[in-house]
Order: sequence, then structure tokens, then C-alpha cells
Amino acid sequence: MTDQQQIELRETVRTRYAQAARTVTAGGVAEDCCGTDPIAVDQTFGASLYGAADRDQLPIQAAAASLGCGNPTAVAELRAGERVLDLGSGGGIDVLLSARRVGPTGKAYGLDMTEEMLALALENSAKAGVRNVEFLKGNIEAIPLPANTIDVVISNCVINLSVDKPAVFAEMARVLTPGGRLGIADVVAEDELTPAQRAERGDYVGCIAGALSFTEYRDHLTTAGFTDIEISSTHQVAAGLHSAIIKATKPTPDPIAADACCAPGCCGPESTQS
Repeated sequence: MTDQQQIELRETVRTRYAQAARTVTAGGVAEDCCGTDPIAVDQTFGASLYGAADRDQLPIQAAAASLGCGNPTAVAELRAGERVLDLGSGGGIDVLLSARRVGPTGKAYGLDMTEEMLALALENSAKAGVRNVEFLKGNIEAIPLPANTIDVVISNCVINLSVDKPAVFAEMARVLTPGGRLGIADVVAEDELTPAQRAERGDYVGCIAGALSFTEYRDHLTTAGFTDIEISSTHQVAAGLHSAIIKATKPTPDPIAADACCAPGCCGPESTQS
């Protein structure tokens, strides 16, 4: 994919999701993105993948803007005081749920490239009365946060939309603290499907054509330095393509190896005695 093609594809995604946000803001439901009507009972995409208890504690617009393929907050095992980052936060449903799980001593960040979605998310957080949140504008390939500042990265059916997935995995590893973890929902393809076959089953902005295979996903995470990788299919979204939960951990440095670096001859020339 050329640089120009990446620019055009990213703009196509941005335009589609901006329209979804405008639709929800006007009182409708987001359609024609990853799902159809997210308020309806649909087992593939949208708000129905969240329990009623989760949906009922949020503004209706947060659920109406949900276009994901899973519920990452349900598997991230969030704990009080943790700092959480949601990549591609949209209308804010996962940020708001995360903020309540980590409590007032924790914080939840949402990152999105679409002005309209960010405005909707801010409106939803105000309606929900959730204050330990912060929404950032930017691309998931270049996260605007310092290194080693996030305990948990979540994302809901967004990484498949990226035009530079290796950069996304590298950025997740950069911002996570040692021992930090991932809890991601995404569309993943069966290994035997070629990119062309994935494209036959759905377009890029529909969360299908850009999906990685199970092996590709694992390889990208490994290259970025993650360990304890688990990729589990939850349900089929198209022929040969599945919604999956992805978990992984950023390893903690080995203290023995760190001590060994200061052994004689490791950090510099050995001292000599006369």
C-alpha cells in the first residue's frame, strides 16, 4: 500500500465514523459501519455485546455509537487505581465503563482521530457524570502519551482499520508500563484466507478487509515484544472471519539480567589494579 493509498483509506474511515457520530448526535443510531443497528439485539456487532447492566448505566448515545465487535472491558480485568487507554474510543462507551471500574483513583483515556466522535464522547461523559476520563485526538499509530504510563490498553474492533498495524503494536508496547497488559476485541481472519479473500467478504471500513489472520496477529504482538499471548474466537462475523478477544502482556525486565549488566566488563572497561 502506497503512502497516498494509506492517506486516502484513513480519510475514508474518518469520514464514515464522523457520519456515524453525527447520526447519533441527531438522535439516530450509527449504521453502515461495522454493524447495523447497535441498539437492536445483534450478536455480531454493537451495543448488544454489552450486558444490560453496562448499557443501562450510560447515556443512550454512548450505546447508540457502539460499533465494536466485543466488550473489551469485560475481559481486561480492570482494577481500582489503574490507568486505561482505549484505542479508537468512538462515542466513549468503553472509556466510561473502564473509568467506573478503575474508580476515582484510576483514570481512563480515550484516543480517537474523529472530531465528531470526540465531541460525542465528551457529551456522553458529562451526561454520565464520569470525571476520571480524558479524551485525546490522534492516530493509534502515534499515541500522544509518554512511554510507560498506561497499565492496560483496550480497543474494540479498531486495530483492523489501521493502515499501519506494526506501528500500532509498537505504540501499545511503548505506552504500557512493564507488566502492563492488553485486552482487545478485534476481527481476525482464519489463517487460510488470503487478503483478497478477506476483501471479498467485506470492505475495509466494514472491519473485514483489513483484518489480520490469527497467525499474523500473534506474530505482530511477538515482534512488538509482548508475551503470554492469547487469541480466542468469540463468534463468527463473516465466512472465515471471527470476533476475537486478544490478551497479551508487556514483560517486566529480569532483575537478574539488569544486575548482570553492571558486572565488570559489561558497562565499561574493567578496572585494573597496579
